[in-house]
Amino acid sequence: MGPGPGAGAVYGAAAGQPGAFGQAGSPVYPAHPGYPGYPVQPPAPSRRGLRTGIAVAVAAAVLASIGVGVYALTDDDGGGASRADSQQERDGRDDGPGGQDGPFGDGEGGSGGPDDGASPGPGGPQAPEVEGGGTLADTANGISMPVPDGWTGQAMEVGAQMTSDDSYPCPGETSRTCTKGGAYSAPAALLGSRGGTAEAVAKADIAANAEESYGRGSYGEISSHRVLASKAVTVAGQKGYLVRWRAVTSKGADGLVQSLAFPSPADGDRIVVVRCGVDADQKESLLDEITEGIEAGPADGDGNGQDV
Repeated sequence: MGPGPGAGAVYGAAAGQPGAFGQAGSPVYPAHPGYPGYPVQPPAPSRRGLRTGIAVAVAAAVLASIGVGVYALTDDDGGGASRADSQQERDGRDDGPGGQDGPFGDGEGGSGGPDDGASPGPGGPQAPEVEGGGTLADTANGISMPVPDGWTGQAMEVGAQMTSDDSYPCPGETSRTCTKGGAYSAPAALLGSRGGTAEAVAKADIAANAEESYGRGSYGEISSHRVLASKAVTVAGQKGYLVRWRAVTSKGADGLVQSLAFPSPADGDRIVVVRCGVDADQKESLLDEITEGIEAGPADGDGNGQDV
């Protein structure tokens, strides 16, 4: 579905919008009850979007801080790597030093992660991958998400992530690999998306989501955006809010990005954010499918991220 006429606006972070993890100037966010504080990480190079580094903001700054391997996010120049890069390595291509077990691994240990690139949780191996058509459990936030056909998902220590299996050279940096879409969940406090309500959090998060998804070089730059939706929704039985943009890029595909915020079914005081992004040649209904398919799920380690 295309944007309505006159809906365009020049893209830019809203005043007071906190920096996303891994960006220069990111403040240290206070810990949410049950989570430690998360220190500022070194600035990330200008590359990759949600499709190529969907969990970078969470994993690099969050998982490393709580002693969990970082899903092998960095490459030789310190940038994030895609799930497609990891798949190439598992298939025997583009082999590099170290392992490639993490969903965004490219063969090198990430910031704070083990040198072999592995990303196990404390005392155990990483969660198994969930193929398209399955259900991905995010036990940290007490929800489950549907994995679209042609995507693959995996639980993280503080949420869950999934990406499209359809990859291609990034138009802004052809040495990189981009994919057609992705989504991940995490507590709003860990993303630095501030607000006392789901609406406030979703509106605060969308600019950072768009920049992480389609800015930073992989698609050139975001020149403008159009608001496709900004509305209240019910998610997993909770009163939530979503904001959806069409991000206009200078190279390659435009992007459809969405920030969805709602109270955790497992802890009503914690707001969960689900960031989504897909190339504009994908159906917008794919975002609806993910949104409408989120349900209350196992929490506090009761699930394992497999099909339920």
